[in-house]
Amino acid sequence: MLRPVSRWLDEPDLWHMNRRSVSMAALIGLFCAFLPIPLQTIPAVAIALAVRCNLVVCFALVWFTNPITMPPVLVFSYEVGAWLLDRHVSVSELSLEWSWLKANMGDIGYPLLVGSLVSGAALGLFAFAAIRVVWRLRVISRMRLRRERAQLRAVLSRSKPS
Repeated sequence: MLRPVSRWLDEPDLWHMNRRSVSMAALIGLFCAFLPIPLQTIPAVAIALAVRCNLVVCFALVWFTNPITMPPVLVFSYEVGAWLLDRHVSVSELSLEWSWLKANMGDIGYPLLVGSLVSGAALGLFAFAAIRVVWRLRVISRMRLRRERAQLRAVLSRSKPS
């Protein structure tokens, strides 16, 4: 089944854990997680393949929104969009049925879309920046520790009696 995309799956960047690959995967995965569409994994994987970021991290973070977390995320995204657009719609009663959604999509669709895009972009960019900063701080810490150990070894080797 994967034969048509197998040439893309051989790309090492899709599987390596480095600062660029993981941070881009977090950005893409969390952005796509907020898309108000079914099967968000498909666009997330397509974008990850296009920009050559870690496929596993991207795939995992898309599942930030799952059947349990999706309703609160959609309500939050709608509220963000309605606030940004100053367009709160009063709906008679909220229902999670397909018929209710079809009947009210004209009223809630645009705020939901705007809120989803803004929320996904904000969370994705926050994760991108946080991963870059934490990763860099960790590298600096390891370099400092390595330098201190080398200095300690140099001091100890000089102080050994011959």
